[in-house]
Amino acid sequence: MVLLKVKFDQKKRVKLAQGLWLMNWLSVLAGIIIFSLGLFLKIELRKRSDVMNNSESHFVPNSLIGMGMLSCVFNSLAGKICYDALDPTKYAKWKPWLKPYLAICVLFNIALFLVSLCCFLMRGSLESTLAYGLKNGMKYYRDTDTPGRCFMKKTIDMLQIEFKCCGNNGFRDWFEIQWISNRYLDFSSKEVKDRIKSNVDGRYLVDGVPFSCCNPSSPRPCIQYQLTNNSAHYSYDHQTEELNLWVHGCRAALLTYYSSLMNSMGVVTLLVWLFEVTITIGLRYLHTALESVSNPEDAECESEGWLLEKSVVETWKAFLESLKKLGKSNQVDAQGEDAGQAPEAG
Repeated sequence: MVLLKVKFDQKKRVKLAQGLWLMNWLSVLAGIIIFSLGLFLKIELRKRSDVMNNSESHFVPNSLIGMGMLSCVFNSLAGKICYDALDPTKYAKWKPWLKPYLAICVLFNIALFLVSLCCFLMRGSLESTLAYGLKNGMKYYRDTDTPGRCFMKKTIDMLQIEFKCCGNNGFRDWFEIQWISNRYLDFSSKEVKDRIKSNVDGRYLVDGVPFSCCNPSSPRPCIQYQLTNNSAHYSYDHQTEELNLWVHGCRAALLTYYSSLMNSMGVVTLLVWLFEVTITIGLRYLHTALESVSNPEDAECESEGWLLEKSVVETWKAFLESLKKLGKSNQVDAQGEDAGQAPEAG
């Protein structure tokens, strides 16, 4: 039973080929857009690679770049096929390759759909890598004299200023680490000695935050030290008064930023996928309509185009049987090779 059969005359076949030619070149532009989006996302992730734990987050941009390049190649080729379909002599050279090409197009559409899903599902992996990476970055904030880490202070400060955030989950994260280098501590001071002795690990911990946590929109001058000591500041209560610091943590701010980017890219990729599926269906109709022409010499004769020669269930069964036959043929070949080697061994 033929699925979704449509009748075509010469005029309809020409219009279908011309329409597909135009759609394929539009899809080439869509492929360039996907490639550009993947490149942009990769650059944005590279900018903050110092506060990310691993390179798993680059899977999505790398996939978008790859799919964009493949889209340009496949649709350029399909545009050439549709253009040559109007000339029987030129179409003859493409005829043996159309079925394999359509099968590759189906696989490409499946891969493109999976990549679009990955754009929406990457949030969980990104959240874990940001949490661990930011935590490590904050630990190395004070290492301005250590080779390989001297840039971390600037990276964290610029990050907090740009995204209006403070710490990993909040400003209190800075209370748990020593973010002031020993180089700038006066060890002859009693206060410094007492703070270091009071800590089990011998670290200099303070209830303060770096300057980049300060909110310039606050009317009060920035209070970044002794944040929990009400007596240290005039008319100040840290529990009731709104602090003049960024309230949100950088993990949530970065996660929101990258999630919105990838969600937008996922929507664009889904739209391109729908466009690619439409082109593949159109190519299938053009292929079958040209194949079923009863008299190739009569250009005006009618023909029939279809999506599948059989029903979906029958097509799936035929596909599984072909896979089984392929597996059996491979086993027979392997047994033949073993039998040929046995007499030589004897």
